Amino acid sequence: MAIPAPDPANASIALCRASDLAEGGEAVPFDVSYAGQTCRAFAIRFEGRPHAYLNRCTHVAMELDWQPNRVFDDSGQWLLCASHGAAYRPDTGECSGGPCHGGLVKISLSERDGLVFWHASYQLKAIEF
Repeated sequence: MAIPAPDPANASIALCRASDLAEGGEAVPFDVSYAGQTCRAFAIRFEGRPHAYLNRCTHVAMELDWQPNRVFDDSGQWLLCASHGAAYRPDTGECSGGPCHGGLVKISLSERDGLVFWHASYQLKAIEF
């Protein structure tokens, strides 16, 4: 009996150690293929849980970082686009203010055995070299 190959569209990919995601701290960047394009993404910890999004503001398709891996505002309560001030909820990616047009693209994460994993989907895949 043949064992089916894992489905790359539903793969779990190790991202970082759980301890690398500090509450309201620096983001952990990673690259993904989204709808056939190579995109930057980031993972953060907010209210004890890891969250990840494409690093692409919905106002203008620019990365949010105001400094490398800094996507939180000074309060640690909002994700803030450095270019035009669009604000997003860290737990959902929903637009909370400023010139955003919809929410950030959320990437599914899980945390187990001290590691954080991101999960591929139909349009979201690991970069192949």
